[in-house]
Amino acid sequence: MTSLPERAARRCHNMVNPVHSAVYFSPALGKELAPYGIEDPSAVYLAGRAAPLGAASAGTVTATFYNFSHALVSRFVPAVWESASPATVLAARLRAVDSMLRGLLGDEAVSSPEMSEAAQLALKAAEACTRPGRPLYSANADLPLPDAPHLAYWHAATLLREHRGDAHIAVLLSAGLDPLEALVSHTASGRGMAPKWVLSTRGYNRQDWTAAQERLRERGLLDDEGELTEAGSALRKELEYDTDRLDSAPYEHLGEAGVARLTELAGGFTAAAAQAGAFPDDLVGKA
Repeated sequence: MTSLPERAARRCHNMVNPVHSAVYFSPALGKELAPYGIEDPSAVYLAGRAAPLGAASAGTVTATFYNFSHALVSRFVPAVWESASPATVLAARLRAVDSMLRGLLGDEAVSSPEMSEAAQLALKAAEACTRPGRPLYSANADLPLPDAPHLAYWHAATLLREHRGDAHIAVLLSAGLDPLEALVSHTASGRGMAPKWVLSTRGYNRQDWTAAQERLRERGLLDDEGELTEAGSALRKELEYDTDRLDSAPYEHLGEAGVARLTELAGGFTAAAAQAGAFPDDLVGKA
């Protein structure tokens, strides 16, 4: 049971998460890692997101990221740690976040009272996150809290994002959706990444995509046109509700007023970042 209005926690997450995700679309992280010889976009992403895990193996990264092909991951991991240690990558990541947020939001917003308030609210929510079964959240929770409010806000957004993401993987496994089936069905819902972005960033090809579509058709989840069937739509809704349930604690801890205020503040920052070009225009879609 929840004391919050329906979907309030999910709406809050959807406003907070983009600030975390934006660094992986920003050139700032690549610029910070290029001096260490980490230049391929996939290597930049994998190193930047996996660094909290330490010098993780390809298998560990594939398992915790879930929807990246192991073939792609193993091209760069663990070799990336020979170019830069996880500690070096984490320092570069934080510098990139600082540069990115200043570029997207401006120095005035970065140093505003609203940013400090958002950081405090997000960090309070994160107090109720739990470690068991959540490796990416837990690894990030071991990192020191940055002093600057805008970096603390990004850190808290990362904790909340990975906490929900780890829970979502458990839900996908329970539903019997493999990594690409999860991506294909999410795209078919109209709320996931467009196929070209999935294929260019996750290490799959068109044949893989078509095969996943066929598996979903065999389960009655996708129709001949690649659209979700009634059963497919019901499953996608069930996945989100189950994820909400497993991710409810941070927002229950923050309370209704706090969730509403964080949603408002985060929504303002996310809208400003999007308007400033934080994300590609064609990132989300069915085509």
